Amino acid sequence: MPRMLDVSDAVRAEIGDEEADRLLAGENAPGSYDCTSCRTPGDSEQERTSTVLFVGDETAVLAFAHASCLPSQVVQVTEEQLQGAVRSIGGSAAGMGEPHRAVPEQAVLGVTSGLVLVEGELHPALVVEPTAPIVRPGSVAAGDDFLPLLIEQGFMPVTELATVPPVLHGWSVLLAVGQLHAVLQPGTKGGQPVAWWQAHQPLQVTDSWRAAANKHQQVLMFAAPVGSIGRQPREDLLREALDKAAANGKLVAAALPLAGT
Repeated sequence: MPRMLDVSDAVRAEIGDEEADRLLAGENAPGSYDCTSCRTPGDSEQERTSTVLFVGDETAVLAFAHASCLPSQVVQVTEEQLQGAVRSIGGSAAGMGEPHRAVPEQAVLGVTSGLVLVEGELHPALVVEPTAPIVRPGSVAAGDDFLPLLIEQGFMPVTELATVPPVLHGWSVLLAVGQLHAVLQPGTKGGQPVAWWQAHQPLQVTDSWRAAANKHQQVLMFAAPVGSIGRQPREDLLREALDKAAANGKLVAAALPLAGT
């Protein structure tokens, strides 16, 4: 059965028409796969699937993603990222011919909820920290562009948690039936909002967190690079970690309107 694959012109140009046609015919594409973006299972026979080609200095690695997670594209990465890949998927590498290829580790956004005291009042907060450095799409340079990318979206650098950050219009936090579902960002060209982060399973929040969210009708979102906050078991420790990240210039924030209840 032909696979429901999307092969972009850029990917086709890299792997060649013959390989692209074989993929579209279902000869080399896996039926089931783990999405290289969200890491949950996908099925190219049942849902739109993107081909994502990771290109290093010497190696090309073809991976698969839900079309709703990533468009078909070519991603330039360092050879170290490819060689240090953490798992393999079936199929033949574009132009490489080996039976298995490794997929570079994808950063996952860790999200922690907690109450943060600002200006004498408790505010509901989400703290976002990736599990690995975030590199600007298409960049071949090593480093971490997580905070610069968010600043470009309107998040503000925070040096101390003294005042409530300004509202970032167009973004929102989706809370439904008392559970946290997603952080939404503006869609392209004024379209419907899309998920910037989405919980694989809705996250439970405390009654006090939900009450504070309903009171303020907004949630404070703080974001820091990998290794800045860590998983803190208590809100006082979370606040200490936030204060330290802010003092070190490794924290951005915004107030996001609440969507849902």
